[in-house]
Amino acid sequence: MAGDDLRPPPISGHQNTLDGVRAVAALAVLVYHVAANSGDLTAGGWGWLYNGGQVGVPIFFTLSGLLLYRPWAASVLDGRPAPKIGGYLRKRALRILPVFWVVVICFMVTAGRGHIGDAGTWVSLLTLTHTYLPDPWWQSSLGPAHLGQIWSLTVEFAWYLALPLTAAVLAWYARRTDPVDVADRARRLLTGIGAYAALSFAYTLAIYVPEHHPLLGLWLPHYFAWFALGMALAVLTVWARLEPRGPVAVVCATVAGSWGSCWAGAALLYVIASTPATGPLSLAAPDVFWTSALDLVVSGLCALAFVGPVALAPDGHPALERVLGNPVMRFLGRISYSLFLWQMLIIVGWYEWADRMFRGDVATDLPLLLAASIAAATASYYLVERPFQSLAHRRRRPREEPRPEPARSS
Repeated sequence: MAGDDLRPPPISGHQNTLDGVRAVAALAVLVYHVAANSGDLTAGGWGWLYNGGQVGVPIFFTLSGLLLYRPWAASVLDGRPAPKIGGYLRKRALRILPVFWVVVICFMVTAGRGHIGDAGTWVSLLTLTHTYLPDPWWQSSLGPAHLGQIWSLTVEFAWYLALPLTAAVLAWYARRTDPVDVADRARRLLTGIGAYAALSFAYTLAIYVPEHHPLLGLWLPHYFAWFALGMALAVLTVWARLEPRGPVAVVCATVAGSWGSCWAGAALLYVIASTPATGPLSLAAPDVFWTSALDLVVSGLCALAFVGPVALAPDGHPALERVLGNPVMRFLGRISYSLFLWQMLIIVGWYEWADRMFRGDVATDLPLLLAASIAAATASYYLVERPFQSLAHRRRRPREEPRPEPARSS
């Protein structure tokens, strides 16, 4: 390969194609929720394919692992300063909490008004700790039906809080090398991330042995593996950037160039993830260890096959820009967080109001519910998300500091 074929992937700045990835994940989750609440998911025929829409969750987790761990990976491999924990936590809080609190308030004054005086409900929802309650008033361990998707946000929020410590441990392990070189540190980082991912399976075994504890399946350690996929991609992107003609750069270029084959593999894995082999056709948790472990593997590989080529591609990749970086997908990606937050309040509320819960039809209901969710998400983005994002990025101009010497390449 020569010329532009080996351009390294970006490791900072905004990437239009990743907006498209966010859009796909949010839409997949929305379609799944419409199918589940309409009853089409379990109605027979080809409805079981909607079950694969849950793969939106590992896609979101993989994206978080890629984007949020990348600065720490660059710190280890390139010698640049690590992110400041206070600034990192401030940005994360301003990014996710304000609009989420608006959604919780809307829920409590509408569908949850029967518990509007319950301080415990307010506190657990607003602090994203409701999935840790042993005996809540809602029927599902996921949370109130109108906020059922928020369980994954509680996992992501816990990962945000744990990431600085996780990154510090990985950095400590990777820097135990002499002499210092990029390749050796990168390999050690990938080894540490592999061990981090393996903890998911040890934890999953503890969910089922000696007896089944379904509530534990909603907690962060169960999903380490999906975040680890993105963290590994982050290491590869930085490594390829530092050794632009090395073997890792060639691998990145090859994967990016084979995006069609990777996505075909993701589609096949999506079909497998849709079957009962990875769990029941409902929001119920798998009842045996092997089913839950297979879900971690299949759904994780599906997310990796979809996200990997995009993460490892050079900036401005023509085909990926057309598919994922076009104006429509970029817009949907920008509002994807609000789209994720508002969808269940709209979907469940509409089916209850129409008295059609589990008696609906995806073909007729999806266009209406998608339009309503996009409208709510658009208003939410411009009125709440965007102002707080601006606040999160407003900071004092840092003093010029000498850049540390980068690690030597082998």
